[in-house]
Amino acid sequence: MTSRQRLLLVLKISGRAVLLVGIGLLVLGVIGVYDALHPPRIVPPGYTLVKENIEFRSVDLLTEDGVRLSAWYTPPDDERSGAVILLAHGYGDNRPEWVHAMFAKGGYGVLSWDARAHGESGGEISTLGYREVLDVKAALDFVLAQPEIKHVGAWGGSMGGATLIRATASLPQIEALVVDSSFSSLGEEIDFLAPYPFVNPLAKLLMTFVLDNDPYAASPLEKIGEISPRPVYIIQGSGDKVASPDSAEELYEAAGDPRFLWVEEGVRHLGTFEANPRRYERRVLRFFDEAFFGELVRQLEQNQP
Repeated sequence: MTSRQRLLLVLKISGRAVLLVGIGLLVLGVIGVYDALHPPRIVPPGYTLVKENIEFRSVDLLTEDGVRLSAWYTPPDDERSGAVILLAHGYGDNRPEWVHAMFAKGGYGVLSWDARAHGESGGEISTLGYREVLDVKAALDFVLAQPEIKHVGAWGGSMGGATLIRATASLPQIEALVVDSSFSSLGEEIDFLAPYPFVNPLAKLLMTFVLDNDPYAASPLEKIGEISPRPVYIIQGSGDKVASPDSAEELYEAAGDPRFLWVEEGVRHLGTFEANPRRYERRVLRFFDEAFFGELVRQLEQNQP
């Protein structure tokens, strides 16, 4: 075999190897995206609400695109003058019972639901915060149809926070928003979780194809400024390994006033409540109290010794 023939043989073998590696990575990428769009379903047990003696009833919501959502509703007590908080959970999770209980014990009405393709809700795929905006719209429609509802706020964790930023920007009926551990855009979330050559652009390309949307388009970072003059409270732990800790600062800088930021040192993803439940409850409830009943709260504080 001549030197030229050996060179051609090496190039041929190398080309095939590169092609096989590329095909393998593409297959793995498709599998990864498929798994991401089909999160595990975890059925909410309701144990925390029962243990805390929280009154709630099961309800079904129906989105504009025909997805049935399974939800729990707790009506507000008289002290909160018809104020209800919508709760949107994170990716791969379900109705956040601890948040539901926190607001209900504080006198607020609460509506929590399993997002599409999660828990007991319908839907074939999770769209990671895009079509989930329709879930929020269905929840808002249900709450506004209840008697004597005067105020609606929202709390979102992780993907739920990103969803609610986008939803609140276009739904003026939501008067105040708390987001805990939200990502600033799906594109930046992919950058944070998969900062690898070839894998990163492949994941973004596949997400764009499947979701029919640019991972950076209509992102929470682009939309959060449209919520002003309604207040936004952004919470994040500096030890977050799921959403970039930089997301909180980015969202805060992009938000309009009034805006508030709480970054807890060393805390993991959605771990600020766990690190100090009393402080979390006090700050979050005070935020909504001030947003809905600010003048009344200040009057009461002035009359206290």
